[in-house]
Amino acid sequence: MKYINAAEILPEKLLKEIQVYIDGGVLYIPKTSAKKEWGSVSGSRQFYQERNEEIHFLYENGYSIETLSKRYGLAHSTLKKII
Repeated sequence: MKYINAAEILPEKLLKEIQVYIDGGVLYIPKTSAKKEWGSVSGSRQFYQERNEEIHFLYENGYSIETLSKRYGLAHSTLKKII
């Protein structure tokens, strides 16, 4: 991350007000854009949600955990969490 000298970009009045709170210190100012949820950009969130719904449906319709484990390559403990 590149640091920017506040005196170069902020109005003098605002700079003096900030100096009251953090004179000479380092201040991080977060972006205004909202952080996106995990997997929302890549599509993986949607993929896993659909997969888990399918697993739940198959289990409710008689598929065993052993069969689902082989079909999806998941551990029994992972399937139990999904179901």
